[in-house]
Amino acid sequence: MTIKDLKDKNLLLFECLSGSKAYGLDTQQSDTDIKGVYYMPKEMFFGLKYIPQISNESNDEVYYEIGRFVELLIKNNPNIVEILATPEECILYRHPIMDKLNIDIFLSRLCKDTFGGYALTQIRKAKGLNKKILNPMPKKRKTVLDFCFITEGYSSVKANAWLKNHNISMADCGLSKIPNVKNLYALFYDAEKKFGYKGIANKEIANDVSVSSIPNGEKEIGYLFFNQDSYSSYCKEHNEYWEWVEKRNEARFTLNKSHGKDYDAKNMMHTIRLLQVALEIVRDGKLNVKRQNRDELLSIKRGEFEYNEILKMAENLILQIEKEILTSKLQEKPDAKLIESLLVEMREALYAN
Repeated sequence: MTIKDLKDKNLLLFECLSGSKAYGLDTQQSDTDIKGVYYMPKEMFFGLKYIPQISNESNDEVYYEIGRFVELLIKNNPNIVEILATPEECILYRHPIMDKLNIDIFLSRLCKDTFGGYALTQIRKAKGLNKKILNPMPKKRKTVLDFCFITEGYSSVKANAWLKNHNISMADCGLSKIPNVKNLYALFYDAEKKFGYKGIANKEIANDVSVSSIPNGEKEIGYLFFNQDSYSSYCKEHNEYWEWVEKRNEARFTLNKSHGKDYDAKNMMHTIRLLQVALEIVRDGKLNVKRQNRDELLSIKRGEFEYNEILKMAENLILQIEKEILTSKLQEKPDAKLIESLLVEMREALYAN
């Protein structure tokens, strides 16, 4: 089932602009994000073809089945609660039955942790991009040999340098595992290529060293240590970096490089926005999706603050939230039984027609 099917079959219950346009933070470069709610055809819902969520390929249009939508509302999921509180000017379509879902029955003290926790995730994401932006990784991946070391007295040297200094070909080497010691091997050399040694690593993209069958009486020329943990971490980081390169938003990447800060400014803007929303919820019992401090938030997005300045803003907001939650009039959590009964009423009405 596609988004087009939802509309062609009149299954749509709600549709709205979301993201920057709903927040009042859109610029000429902003994408158009759309969110919505639908219900399944009766035979699919009662049968084996229930679909909780439908989106387009770019994931900037996402629609939730009414049951899944309500389930996430009960959990005070920030993205979902914001959909229900969408400003009127951003609502594209609203089925009358959606009037049963009033925002006031969902807002609860859970928002302190859901909005605040999401904000902290944005902080980690923003800072984590530092290494990707400022320290690009070469496309060609390092090999096992780059993480191997040869012991020399009470020290060790990189295997590549050691082999070069001793004029030894890696392919003519053989390794034998040293028992009871992790990743330590006796190193043998077959200059005449008589024994068919497998080399230190028999493939450029190998994930481990190669061990060979060593004839009795052969004398080792040294001992090799393979730092496998470091190699595994490097491979993970390399894969993550190049996946990020393939998927990154080039305009956003260029912006982050241009302002010269070591963080993703857009992530940090959303950190402050989320914490401000959380404070308003616990203090006032209201969720204001459209922000009144557009200039301040966009200045953060433009990288006009140092990371520590924004972190201090976030810390102050968290302290205010912790203070306000002590006297907040919000319910502890949504009444799941009441909300479930509303969902049943909605489904009965939809399927009766």
